[in-house]
Amino acid sequence: MSLRWDDVKLFVTVVEQGSLSAAARVLRLGQPTLSRRIGELEEAIGESLFERANHGVSLTQAGEKLLPAAQRMAEWAHQAEQNISNNTRLPEGKIRIAAPPGIAFDLLAPLSRQLQIQYPKLHVEVLSGIETLHLGRGEADISLRTAPPEDDDLICLDQIHTIIRVYASPSYAARLHGKPKPEDLDWICWAESHDHLYVNQCLRAMIPNFKPAFTSDDFNVQVAACRAGLGVMPLAKAPHPDAVINELSELDLDLGPEAVGSLYLVVHKRHRYLPKVQCVTELISTAFAALRKKLRA
Repeated sequence: MSLRWDDVKLFVTVVEQGSLSAAARVLRLGQPTLSRRIGELEEAIGESLFERANHGVSLTQAGEKLLPAAQRMAEWAHQAEQNISNNTRLPEGKIRIAAPPGIAFDLLAPLSRQLQIQYPKLHVEVLSGIETLHLGRGEADISLRTAPPEDDDLICLDQIHTIIRVYASPSYAARLHGKPKPEDLDWICWAESHDHLYVNQCLRAMIPNFKPAFTSDDFNVQVAACRAGLGVMPLAKAPHPDAVINELSELDLDLGPEAVGSLYLVVHKRHRYLPKVQCVTELISTAFAALRKKLRA
């Protein structure tokens, strides 16, 4: 079976737009024409790719299998067009970066402003969450994650390691007397649904009968509670200009040698040299290098 790029492009556009009607508008095709050509593609494959409904379409199992390869074809077709049309053309299109909530908030949001200035046609989409997205299935283009990749198809382009310290609002820190003990502090951490995460496990191991003062399943809510003076949080010591720790006070409390935060810059080997991926990973690596320099100072 030989698939034509023109047909695969239609498939990718329908997935991105979520419905045949929206995809037809983007492609400037009549919806009957698009439906017919999708039907021909499904006939060539021998399986349905979409489940049709009034509100739009969803992928079938066959569609899920086809999507990663189709997205890669779209990426390389776009790169080929850029290379042929103009070698100096700036990268454009959507770039999806997956990251833990704190990294998305502290690092990627401010960094996106620099990307906007340098690459105005690049649309940055930050996917913030505690789950690790699958780069091979096209769930993201770049991943910032707290553990190194184990998949042979993934490449770690850069990494940074920093100690974890305890932070509180200036008003909370002012109420403390002497050097605090862990069990004397009001801890802010993840809600019970996220109790498996490192922060909660570390606190439970350190403090007998640990009971947090405030919990949330949203990192930004935890930070807001810390700023408001509800308690203390363990956070990575990342001295960059936009870090939330700049608004907080660092407490004199050592969490031990294992309290180290790591961050890995990961891409799929198929996407490593795509222009839009390269420009973003290079900027992130520059930010990592600046952080490492400050941590050594």
